[in-house]
Amino acid sequence: MATINCTCCGNKMPGMASAPFSNALGKRIHENVCQGCWSQWLMKQNQLINHFGLSTINPEHQQFLIQNMKAFLFNEGQLPQAEIDTSLEGTIKH
Repeated sequence: MATINCTCCGNKMPGMASAPFSNALGKRIHENVCQGCWSQWLMKQNQLINHFGLSTINPEHQQFLIQNMKAFLFNEGQLPQAEIDTSLEGTIKH
């Protein structure tokens, strides 16, 4: 793994072993995002999927995740990252 200047955290870090997708975005991520930030994105993605009840086969949901991924990894996009409301965390009783 090569060392890269990560656009997400701003540090010189080891890159990923391979691109996460076989397209231009996957190549861009591979060349510019460190493994640590990619792992953080995967956790955030799971939170978004669970919180908003997303389906990864729904094209609209895929676009929502891609927009949030670009905002998270590259600080770009028309919309700010979706926020997960944690104000009720720990207050729900089973």
